[in-house]
Amino acid sequence: MARFLVLGGTAWLGREVAEQALRAGHDVTVLARGESGPPPAGAHVVTADRSHPEAYDQAGGEWDVVVDVARQPTHVRGAVAALGPRTGTWVLVSSCSVYAGHDQPGADESAPLLEPCEVDEDGFETYGARKVACEQHVLAALPDRALVARAGLIGGPGDVSDRTGYWPLRFAHPATTDGSVLVPDIPLTTQLVDARDLAAWLVGAGAQGATGVVNASGPTLPLAEHLATARRVAGHDGDVVAVPPQWLEDHGVAPWSGERSLPLWLPLPEYAGFMARDTSAAEALGLLTRPLEDTLRDVLEWELRQGPGRPRRAGLSPGDERELLATARHDLAP
Repeated sequence: MARFLVLGGTAWLGREVAEQALRAGHDVTVLARGESGPPPAGAHVVTADRSHPEAYDQAGGEWDVVVDVARQPTHVRGAVAALGPRTGTWVLVSSCSVYAGHDQPGADESAPLLEPCEVDEDGFETYGARKVACEQHVLAALPDRALVARAGLIGGPGDVSDRTGYWPLRFAHPATTDGSVLVPDIPLTTQLVDARDLAAWLVGAGAQGATGVVNASGPTLPLAEHLATARRVAGHDGDVVAVPPQWLEDHGVAPWSGERSLPLWLPLPEYAGFMARDTSAAEALGLLTRPLEDTLRDVLEWELRQGPGRPRRAGLSPGDERELLATARHDLAP
């Protein structure tokens, strides 16, 4: 049994890490503000705000493993200064957004990084650069005791970003009476890691003292295969109306996320490698991922339990999709 400290531990991935560590029989403490939800049953709780210098005063003793999912550089810098000297292995969940370019499929961990950003803020514009700074703080303080996991697209039950749930939910409940669904027609790949698989690996690798910097994601699949899998788990038998990216752009549909968007669609060629990175180093450290079909089936069940009132962060509204489908059939008719 190892002593785990999860910095976070009440939101999606952090909570999953804490739960997986508990299931594996470890002694688990979570340090969090307590604003993202209740801690997992069985975990010890330290309530603290990491923006305050004394945040780690109550996290006394020594730790076999610390797992940090932070995206703010000052939080990471303060944590490694306070806890690093009494921690065996430090696991930082980073992101493949740290890379300066995303146009090369198969790129590994040696690819160039963004310039680090030390400013604590929210927003996607600086997310990757802030994660670079987080990595640098951990690796500088604990060069021989750190595992930096550059996670790819994380999905599964609990994903409020809509990147994994939108498609199976839309196929299960089309916006049109005839069951038609609008999809992007683009030779892009997807690469998804289930949060449960990522968390289980982080726990196991941390307990074993694994170190290094690795890309942590799942297998690369064509977007068309990903959508076909979502359609299959939803039991969809209506028409699939595939439209080219330029048509979507011309009609005000955005890629990836946000209002009036289509999740998983990204521009080419600049994002050809965004979801096609080399993950062999993580696999060598034991990363295993479940079939995409299982993840999408489970996220569909989770979406249906949430009901229709949850705010959406990506996708088309039913009204927008009906309008776009009518226009597409007119514009793209042979």
